[in-house]
Amino acid sequence: MFRFAFCVLGIYTCFLTWGVVQERVSTTPYGDQGTPKKFKFFIVLNLVQSLIAALVAFLYVKATGRRINLKSTPQGLYLKYAQVAFFNCIGSPFGYASLKHIDYPTMILGKSCKLVPVMFMNVLVYRRRFPLHKYICVALVTAGVSLFMLYHNVDSSNKKAAATNSMWGLFLLCTNLAIDGLTNATQDQIFHTYSSIVSGQHMMFYMNAIGSLFSASYLVLHPYNDELQQAILFCSTHPAVIRDILLFGLCGAIGQCFIFYTLQHYGSLRLVTVTVTRKLFTMLLSVFWFNHVLSVGQWSGVALVFSAIGLEAYIKKIKSS
Repeated sequence: MFRFAFCVLGIYTCFLTWGVVQERVSTTPYGDQGTPKKFKFFIVLNLVQSLIAALVAFLYVKATGRRINLKSTPQGLYLKYAQVAFFNCIGSPFGYASLKHIDYPTMILGKSCKLVPVMFMNVLVYRRRFPLHKYICVALVTAGVSLFMLYHNVDSSNKKAAATNSMWGLFLLCTNLAIDGLTNATQDQIFHTYSSIVSGQHMMFYMNAIGSLFSASYLVLHPYNDELQQAILFCSTHPAVIRDILLFGLCGAIGQCFIFYTLQHYGSLRLVTVTVTRKLFTMLLSVFWFNHVLSVGQWSGVALVFSAIGLEAYIKKIKSS
C-alpha cells in the first residue's frame, strides 16, 4: 500500500509540476516589462524533453537490472520504434501551436479526450472493434468538449476574431490528438507483436532516443530553419527560461518512470484512475494558478468528460472482478 501511495505521489508531483511549467514556458513572457518575449521554439523544447527522457529511461533500465541489447533487437522492431518516435515528434508542435489560439485548460481537457483518436485510429488503421460502452464514452467526451468551447467567455467586441482563433486552435489541437491516437495505436501493436521482448522501459528509451535524433536532425540540417540558433539566443538573453525548460523535461521524464512502474506492478486500471485524476487536477491547478475563469457551461463540459472517463474505468473494474 505504501509503495502504491508513493507511485501516486510521484505521478501527481511530477505531472502537476510539469503542467504548470509547460504553461509557463509556452504562454508566459520572459524579460522586463519593456520588452517581454515568449519562448516559441517548440521543436527545441521537444528535443530537450526527449533527450532528458531518454537519459532517465536508460538509467531506469540499468537500475532495474535489465539490458538494452542493440544487436538482438529485430530490425522490424526498430522500424516500429522509429515510426512511433516520428509520430511523437510531429504531434507535439501542433499541441504547442494550439496554445496561441486556445487557453491551457481547453488544451488539457482536449488532451483528456485521447480515447477518441486512439479508438478512431485503431478502427481505421488496425481494424479493431470496441464494445458499445466505449462508443458511449466517446459521445460523452465529444459533448463535453463542445460545451467547454461553446460557453467560453468572449468579449463581444472581439467575438469574430476569437471565434476564428478558437476554431483554428481546435483544428491544431485535433491534429495533435489524431497523431497521438496513431502513436498509441502503434504502441499497442508493438506490445502485441513483440510482447516477449518489449517492456515499457525499453519503449520509453527507444522512443525518446530516436525522437531526439529526428528533432536534432531537423534543427541542424534544415537549411531554412534557424530555430536552434534563435532558441540559444533567447536562452542567453533570458536565462530564467533555461531553468523552466530543464524542469519541464525532468518532471516529464521522471513522471514517465512512475507511470511505467505503476503499470508493471499494479495494472492498467489503477494507472488509468491515477492519470485521469491527475489530468483533472492539472486543469484545475491551471485555472487557479493562472486565474482562468470558467463559466457554468464549461464546468458542465468538464463534468461530462470526466464522467465518461470515470465510466470507462468503472466498467473495466466490473469486468476485471
